[in-house]
Amino acid sequence: MKKLLVAAAFILMANFTFAQSDAFKADVKTLLEVSGSMGELELAKKQVIGMIPADKQEEFSKEFEASLRPVIEAKENFYLTEFTHEEVKDLIKFYQSPVGKKLADKLPKLTESTIPEIQQWTMELQGILMKYQ
Repeated sequence: MKKLLVAAAFILMANFTFAQSDAFKADVKTLLEVSGSMGELELAKKQVIGMIPADKQEEFSKEFEASLRPVIEAKENFYLTEFTHEEVKDLIKFYQSPVGKKLADKLPKLTESTIPEIQQWTMELQGILMKYQ
């Protein structure tokens, strides 16, 4: 009887853990959306799609979206390992606030506006690295 109770308790705990885990994962996906994190990927798509002939852009978009899966999973895993579920919920609340929405809205613009400087810096850094090799 004791073994049966222990087994039942283990099964219930496992189901509860999986339900919690699913809720945590769902909240991380929500966080990625509301934080503007996915906007960075859209910005990348916007930049490269212009290099694709118009008649091939739809097919490219499908392949581009599929290629993002590992990147999205890496972002999700980061939040799942570096933050607690409660912290993720707090971050969602922040990004749903007026200042959080403004930040999420402005992050892609920040990224886009600093690309030329980052590219310039990268070229300069290559020169510096060459001196030390």
